Amino acid sequence: MTETDVVNFCMLTGNWLELHSNVEHAKSSLYGQRLVQGSLVFSIVNAMIPFDSSVLAAFYGCDKLRFLRPTFINDTLWAQTEIIDLKDHDKKHGVVTSKLEGINQRDETVLRCEFSLLIRKSRLDRPGEPAKIHASRDKTQGESA
Repeated sequence: MTETDVVNFCMLTGNWLELHSNVEHAKSSLYGQRLVQGSLVFSIVNAMIPFDSSVLAAFYGCDKLRFLRPTFINDTLWAQTEIIDLKDHDKKHGVVTSKLEGINQRDETVLRCEFSLLIRKSRLDRPGEPAKIHASRDKTQGESA
């Protein structure tokens, strides 16, 4: 996590809390230095999960989100997941819930939550391609074959 990440996130979100943006103020805080915004840590950690767009329909929700330790500027994070629940949602979708953890270079868990995704029960043939284009392409390819 870089200072640039933190400043850009301050600008993007308007979250200019001095704990994130003011070095002098942060020196007298509980941790003695600036912290990376928790919402940035969550955004980065969940983006590290490899998603398969042929089955992923949407982010479904997050429960029990906890920031267990601070994340500092210049920390390196990685993500770890474990599927903890699978359930039906409707005829075409299910919900996969994982325990998601963000871990820093000191092997400290900085974030933990239950992260749920809405998953298609049938894999898309061409992820991200609208059905009309898909049908048109199949028709065209069929004529030339």
